[in-house]
Amino acid sequence: MPHSLVINLLPLSPIPVKYLTGNHLHAMFLTLVSNVNQELGDRLHQSQSHKPFTVSPLQYNSREGFLLYWRYNKPIFAGKSCWWRISLLDDALFSELTPLWLNQTGQKLRLGSTELQITSILGTPQLNQPWANATKYEQLYSEASESDRNLVLLFATPTVFGQGKYNSAMPTPELVFQSLLNKWNKYSNIPFSADILATIFFSYFKLETQVFSHENKNLIGCIGKIKFRIFEEIKPIYIKQINTLVDFALYCGVGKKTTMGMGMVRRELNDSGEKNE
Repeated sequence: MPHSLVINLLPLSPIPVKYLTGNHLHAMFLTLVSNVNQELGDRLHQSQSHKPFTVSPLQYNSREGFLLYWRYNKPIFAGKSCWWRISLLDDALFSELTPLWLNQTGQKLRLGSTELQITSILGTPQLNQPWANATKYEQLYSEASESDRNLVLLFATPTVFGQGKYNSAMPTPELVFQSLLNKWNKYSNIPFSADILATIFFSYFKLETQVFSHENKNLIGCIGKIKFRIFEEIKPIYIKQINTLVDFALYCGVGKKTTMGMGMVRRELNDSGEKNE
């Protein structure tokens, strides 16, 4: 069962810019896990395969549109309300962290030299917080549309794809949906065939490239909006599977470094919280 959890935080002292990078936020998540279960934290840290979680950059203000902050020009001051999204892709990981969910208020996280107090954790849909949600894999599949051929994805933080020795910032249908399919097949126990991906093409896009700092390197990724479309005549069950992958993007992200804050992607919703078609 995938979970997209928004943790509301209050810094107890200023957070220096140098600690607001993806690698420090990744380390904060592993420390959070280790504080509850040291063995699990060590296992996640040592894993070299797909990791069953993602983290977001730290968000300290509302921002117009769907884009999130990933670059910081100044410290986040003490007492400034922040939120941080983590997603978990398997039930075992969520269950292992049960003590955190049961005793959330007042607990503290450490980011560099700063302590952040947890004020609340959101795990269900919110009108003003589209990144909080939870659902079963079976429910994601059963509720996916069998008729929607227009697939609009929002790339909220820079997204990049590995291609051999090099990286690509161009979110082609093949790269985007293969990334989603790989994670779906690994965690859902409802496998889909890669053959369904050949029916998806660009319909519209408004994208730009942006720099994402990772450790001592800069990665070039894309942000913006893409409308993909299923142009060919295929069975409703295959349309349903493709729409399932689009809905799953909220939880798993797309591309590389999703455990560092890159590749945060979700389906576009209209003002009433429903899917745009």
